[in-house]
Amino acid sequence: MGDDVKQALDSTIVNTALPSMAQSLGTSPLRMQSVVVAYVLSVAVLIPASGWLADRVGLRRIFALAMLVFAAGSLACAMANSLEMLVVARVIQGLGGALLMPVGRLAVLRYSPTGQFLAAMSFVTVPGLIGPLIGPLIGPALGGWLVHVASWHWIFLINLPIALIGWIATLRIMPNDHQTDLPPFDLWGYVYLVLAMVGISLALDRLAMTGGQLSNAVLGWLVAGIVGLLAYLWHARHGLSGLLFHPSLFAVAGFRAGILGNLLVRIGGSTAPFILPLYLQLVGKLSALDAGLMMIPLTIGSILVKKILPPLVARFGYAAVLRGNTVLMGLGMMSGVLMSALPQWSIAILFVLIGSINSVQFVSMNALTLKDLPPQAASSGNSLMSMTMMLAMSLGVALASVMVNVFGQIGKNQSLEQAFDLTFSCIGLWVMASSWIFWRYREPEDVAKAT
Repeated sequence: MGDDVKQALDSTIVNTALPSMAQSLGTSPLRMQSVVVAYVLSVAVLIPASGWLADRVGLRRIFALAMLVFAAGSLACAMANSLEMLVVARVIQGLGGALLMPVGRLAVLRYSPTGQFLAAMSFVTVPGLIGPLIGPLIGPALGGWLVHVASWHWIFLINLPIALIGWIATLRIMPNDHQTDLPPFDLWGYVYLVLAMVGISLALDRLAMTGGQLSNAVLGWLVAGIVGLLAYLWHARHGLSGLLFHPSLFAVAGFRAGILGNLLVRIGGSTAPFILPLYLQLVGKLSALDAGLMMIPLTIGSILVKKILPPLVARFGYAAVLRGNTVLMGLGMMSGVLMSALPQWSIAILFVLIGSINSVQFVSMNALTLKDLPPQAASSGNSLMSMTMMLAMSLGVALASVMVNVFGQIGKNQSLEQAFDLTFSCIGLWVMASSWIFWRYREPEDVAKAT
């Protein structure tokens, strides 16, 4: 399994198991979003530094260390007996997982013979493209199966033998070259960026934990996040060299639209693997296994649309496809309000459609983001896109949890089903409103014609 696919699976496999975890840890399933946010946010935080660390410390050392950290985090997750301990363990697991994906890809490319470079590029690129697409769809099904046949602890314990084998293979096979003439790491830019991501994400997470109450902790994290964001923008504008992400990246119209789309659209779209298994278990009263199996039609839909996507984009262009598909994606999220009135076979068909629409959206946005970047900016642009995707997932899960908790407290007669329905509606409207990003984007050929 490619590290990119494994990364996407690890970030979502716990979703179906959240109710079982909550029962075991003595808390509410609607307070378990921190388990997802902790992992995804840890990955997002370390991605900007992963390439520099690999070059500075050495590929073999950093990859072997990542395996050990990931295994230690996985074991700590399985041994956790409280929500707080589980969240800390997920942070450790995420820090290890964040290094596995880009460092493993870099090792394959760096040590491929010249004549096999194209094959190596295909080997590492395909998992990187399909991982974020199929991982969130397969993960919940796998998690539900493990809960059914064993317990939620095995979601983490299965990582241990895999990590051990990988650690041994790394020490025996992978060279350990490192660079001595690296440019200085943009430490202050990294600190500002981390403060922004962590502050805003934890503000939403704390807001969900307090049921929508604006506590001092929520306000404190929000202020810290905003300060970090403003500081990073100032730093990026006035930095001379060695910036993590140079502002010139955003001079490329496709990259600008793709990054903004990956942030705003994915905040809504990435909630599906989190909120749908919760709905099916808490409202639909399905078992973890059945709820996980209900996610499989999403994967089927994403596969079925593969053949028609290239000619669709070739015929209409990225802008037109994304304008219409973003609206359809929003309507797909809003269709969650219909699930209580539909038989299971109809829900399966609905999920096939949602999976198809999401596949078109995510693959098209990723391609739009990177397709016009010059070669010297491709690595930095890809790193920023990966970080943005993980950050959007973190924000989306936290935001969905906030809405379910808040709507569940509005009115004495408000049912859990109504709270989920309102959440589906709001998420759908958010995604639909995000289509303005692609209405503002113009294809390069259209710009050329206009001039």
